Amino acid sequence: MKAVMIIYNLALTEKIEYTLEQLGIRGYTQWDNVEGVGSFTGVPHLGTHTWPEINGVTLTFVDEEKVPLLLEAVKRIDAINTEVGIRAFVWAVEQAV
Repeated sequence: MKAVMIIYNLALTEKIEYTLEQLGIRGYTQWDNVEGVGSFTGVPHLGTHTWPEINGVTLTFVDEEKVPLLLEAVKRIDAINTEVGIRAFVWAVEQAV
């Protein structure tokens, strides 16, 4: 099992939810109003007057075979919405209860 954390501009929330539904990924947790600054490109998303953009985060735990499909979908969303911002991170889950 893998954990996938997707961080994105809140404008992409519906696209993320649609993607999860299409891939049959039912369980996830979302956070809204998340602030941050990207590592390489883009403007800060700080929810301030100067930097008004704001992020959301979706965390899901999926079987390993779904990870490449989910990452490919995130890449497609990013390619279409280059100015908006989306990133995904994957790590191993050793145990779950």
